[in-house]
Amino acid sequence: MDEYTGRMDSSERLKRLERIKRAIAERAFVRGTDAEIVSRSDDTKESKWLFDLRNILFDIDILDDAAAIFWDTFHGYHDVQIGCLESGGIPLATALVLLSAKHGGPRKPNGFFIRKSRKKSGLMKMVEGDATDNSPVVLVDDILNSGRSFIRQIEVLKESGKTVSAIWAIVRFRDTEYYEYFAKEGVEVRSAFELNDFSEALGVNNLPRKDTPSAKQAYKTLWRFSAPAPSYFHVVPKSEPAFDETRLYVGSDSGIFRALSQADGRVEWEFKTGLHPHGKGIFSSPALYGDMVYFGAYDGNIYALDVTNGKKRWVSFEADWVGSSPTVADDLGLVYIGLEFGLWRKRGGIIALDAYSGEAKWRYTMPSLTHSSPLYIREHREVIIGSNDGAAYLFDAQSGVLKWKYESYTPSGPALDSGFCDGDIKASFAYDKKRDQVIFGNMLGEVHFIDRRRGIRNGFFKTDFGVYSTPLVVGENVFVSSLDKHLYSIDANAYTEQWRWHGNARIFSTPVHIDGSLYIGTNAGRLTEIDPQTGKERSYFTVPERITNRVFHNAKTGRFFLSTYANEIYCLEKII
Repeated sequence: MDEYTGRMDSSERLKRLERIKRAIAERAFVRGTDAEIVSRSDDTKESKWLFDLRNILFDIDILDDAAAIFWDTFHGYHDVQIGCLESGGIPLATALVLLSAKHGGPRKPNGFFIRKSRKKSGLMKMVEGDATDNSPVVLVDDILNSGRSFIRQIEVLKESGKTVSAIWAIVRFRDTEYYEYFAKEGVEVRSAFELNDFSEALGVNNLPRKDTPSAKQAYKTLWRFSAPAPSYFHVVPKSEPAFDETRLYVGSDSGIFRALSQADGRVEWEFKTGLHPHGKGIFSSPALYGDMVYFGAYDGNIYALDVTNGKKRWVSFEADWVGSSPTVADDLGLVYIGLEFGLWRKRGGIIALDAYSGEAKWRYTMPSLTHSSPLYIREHREVIIGSNDGAAYLFDAQSGVLKWKYESYTPSGPALDSGFCDGDIKASFAYDKKRDQVIFGNMLGEVHFIDRRRGIRNGFFKTDFGVYSTPLVVGENVFVSSLDKHLYSIDANAYTEQWRWHGNARIFSTPVHIDGSLYIGTNAGRLTEIDPQTGKERSYFTVPERITNRVFHNAKTGRFFLSTYANEIYCLEKII
């Protein structure tokens, strides 16, 4: 080592690279013939190989060699911060910080790691460690493949005013030209190896561009609104905006309901609800009808406000809590919404209210909490809703007469509100007009296709974990997202899987269909545009916080409105 410049001579660098390369080939490369390897992008296929670099990243000699290569690569960075994503990058980043001075780097570089998702207790940080000064940031990881994890880290750091100068990985899977996002952001892409370096020893080569998604970061932020005091503890779909010609209307965790200008995100008026459990003010998504906006709140009330000034038109004191979202039968002048109670024998229900006066027209009591949101089927003047007892209830929308009850899950013993484990129906329903069937998912991961007239099952589809989203019917296809991290395309006639897309994180968000594309958000903070025929990605947009709600699109202005579970709203414009 040249102590003055901090650079290694070429022979020493080559020796260290060869030691790392040999360790990777002998101890970190796994073939599909030797172990079962499941592909992350399609769980029905087995991968032929993978690099398990974590198998060598606790070897002190390998870490010393990696640190030497890193600091030789970034010898000109005399003041630097080393960051990584949990958990794979942590041993590598730690070694780079500890061995900095030994290998010609700064004596005391900052080190930090970024959580995959915000911690839900304590200080609820996204970034752990010392990332407080203005030094350039280099993000590190063992492998650079699609670059998604690095993109997420960059977007998180942008929120705190940090600029990422470079990313570095031990093994890079693709040609540098593939990483257009980093070039656009001015982020240098470096690595110790690329796959081509292992072509002779392992028979692998850089992944060709034609076999990789052509998705691009295709949106720019026109404005962003952040409501104060978001609740990071509750990771569920929350209040998502409704919009008219000029405004957005949305609730917040703190119990404040707001009208925002679509033009610039400016708050035009606010309305404060009553006392509520901490962090659970308004999860209900509003509905618009005439000059009024309707929503429920966890103070137990249902509100109708004047859209022009936010003044209260009426309030209904019907429940202990309301997490359900209203639906309006405009031809009947009625508003329907689910209710929740703190009583042993009366836990949930549905109510129909006069849209103009708030007068209760009919109600029905259920044995479990009713967080599900009703769907009004206008063609048949019926309303359907689910509950935490695992049952779906179909009513005559005007009289409230129960037409049928379909039990997707029957618990043994009294009905309990068990959250994310039993057959609770948490979201709303889709109506498939062509086949005259209603479709819903439950927390067992089941998707039920029910004959609307008879209340019996036409078909069934099973995901690997709970469904906390509303199905989407487009032509002959049904699209359903699941907490098993997949978006599924299901044949609406055969009830069989056509394709699945892996979101790399849990998916609470409901898919939407806009201009021939599907849009879905994930807990990884990524909004993705998907080809509905193939499941291939077309474009994406990344934010720091989880996306648990559906995205909305104003066809007249072309703007997209994306909300996160942290009570943020992004106004986006598509640029390609």
